[in-house]
Amino acid sequence: MPWSVFIVSMSRSRTNRLAQSLSVQPSFEGLCPIRDTVERLASNSGIEQRGAIYTKREVVDFILDLVGYTIDQPLTSFRLLEPSFGNGDFMLPTVERLLTAAQREPNGLGFEQLAPAIRGIELHRKTFESTRQALGALMIGQGMSGKDTAALLNTWLTQDDFLLCDFDQDFTHAVGNPPYVRQDMIPDVLMGEYRRRYSTIYDRADLYVPFIEQSLRLLGKRGKLGFICADRWMKNRYGKKLRELVSKTYHLAAYIDMVGTSAFHSEVSAYPAITVIERRRPGQTGNGTRVFARPEVDRNALASLVREFALPKLKASSVIHEIDAIASGGEPWILEDLDALVLVRRLEAQFPRLEEAGCKVGIGVATGADKAFIGDFEGLEVEPCRKLPLVMTKDILEGHVQWGGKGLINPFGDDGKLVRLEDFPKLKRYLQERYQQIARRHVAKKAPHNWYRTIDHIDPALADREKLLIPDIKGDASIVYESGKLYPHHNLYFITADA
Repeated sequence: MPWSVFIVSMSRSRTNRLAQSLSVQPSFEGLCPIRDTVERLASNSGIEQRGAIYTKREVVDFILDLVGYTIDQPLTSFRLLEPSFGNGDFMLPTVERLLTAAQREPNGLGFEQLAPAIRGIELHRKTFESTRQALGALMIGQGMSGKDTAALLNTWLTQDDFLLCDFDQDFTHAVGNPPYVRQDMIPDVLMGEYRRRYSTIYDRADLYVPFIEQSLRLLGKRGKLGFICADRWMKNRYGKKLRELVSKTYHLAAYIDMVGTSAFHSEVSAYPAITVIERRRPGQTGNGTRVFARPEVDRNALASLVREFALPKLKASSVIHEIDAIASGGEPWILEDLDALVLVRRLEAQFPRLEEAGCKVGIGVATGADKAFIGDFEGLEVEPCRKLPLVMTKDILEGHVQWGGKGLINPFGDDGKLVRLEDFPKLKRYLQERYQQIARRHVAKKAPHNWYRTIDHIDPALADREKLLIPDIKGDASIVYESGKLYPHHNLYFITADA
C-alpha cells in the first residue's frame, strides 16, 4: 500500500483535536524539521517513492480469511488496524465485511457500535481523500446515514505518517501491504527519527520493517497480523532485529510464498510473501508454522486453501507443510524445507561463519540509473580508466562465467573519492548528456554537487580479485568462480578471501 513522504500541514491545536476524536495521538514535539523536510518532498513523491503497490481483491480476501476477519465472526467487537491504506485495497473489503456482520446485531450500524472497530492511516493527501470518498459511498450504499458515515470516517481514518503516530489502544488484527521503500529514498532527518523510535531498523532495512514492528507492538493478546510484503527480512542481514523480536514475543503461524504469482495489479520484483504472525510466545500449543508456496490467485482455489490452513491438524496428504521451531533468535528463517533447516542448523554449529573464516561477503553495485551507467563496454565513450567490465546474473546462468560484454561507468578514483569531471573530458561529456536521468535520483538530489555518483561506492580493485559469485535470493542457488576480471552487478553477491 502507498507510503508517501507527506505530512499534513495543520496547526498543532487542530491536529490534537482531530487526533483525540480518532484515538490516535500524534507526537510532533520537536518534529518541525521533519515535517518541513517531508513537505518539501511532497510535490515530487511519485508512486515509486511512496512504495505504492496495489493488491488484488482475491489476495486481500485470502488474507482477511487467514486472520479470521470473516463475516461469521463478531466483527464489531474486533479492532482492526490498516497502517497504510492507500487506494483502499484492504480497507474497502474490511468495511464491507464489518457492515455485513454488524447488520445481524441490534443497532449494529450505529456510530457507537462501529466507532472502535477500525483504524486506518494513510499519508498521501490525494490518495487519502479519494479512498475516503469511496468508503463513504460504500457505507451509504449499505444503508448508513450520511451523518453516521461522516462521523465514522472521521473516527476511523487518519491522514498521517504511521511511523510517527502514537495510539491509545491495541488491536485484534492488523492487515495490509506495508510500503517497500529503500532507506536511500528517505530524507536523513526523517530516517534519523525512525531509527530513534524503532529498534528493528538495522543495517539497510527497508521501510516495511518498522511498519511490521509498529503493527506487531500494537497487537493485543492473541492478536493477528496478516501482511503481504517482501520476505527478505526473514533471510537478510537487515531483518535480524525483526526476526529477534518475532522469535521472542510472537509466533509465525503461516507463510505463503507469493513469488511468481499475480498477487498485485502490476508486476513486482520484491519477492512477496504473505505472513500471519500472532501475539503469543513461541513454545505454546500449536507452535508449528504452516507453509505453502505459490498458490493460484483464484477465488475458489484460495478459499479452499484457507479451509485447509484452518484445520486443527493437517492431513497426511495435505499440500501445506508444517515446520516447527523456524524462528531461532536473529538467525535466517528457512521456510521451504524442514530437512534443509536441520542441515543448516548443524552446519552453523559445526563450522565458523564466512566472516569468521576470513572471507568478505558483499553485493554488487547499485547505480540508481542503470541505463545511464551501464552499457556495452566497448561502446562506452569515456576514458578507459573510467569504465569497468561488468558481470551480471545472466552471465553465470550456465554455471560458469560467460561475459555478456557489458560495462560500468566508474566515477570514483583509486582514492575512493569522486573524480573531478574536468580531469576527464570524455566522462564529463558522457555524463552531462545523461544529466536529466542521473540527477533525478534521490542520491543526486541529496547531494547535488555529487550528482554523478552511483548509489553504491565502486572499488575498482574488486574487479581484479578472485571471487565467488552467487545470484540474489530470487535466482538459482548456484555458486560460480570468477577469476578476477569483472565487477559484480547489484543482483550478485560476492565472496572474497585473502587466504
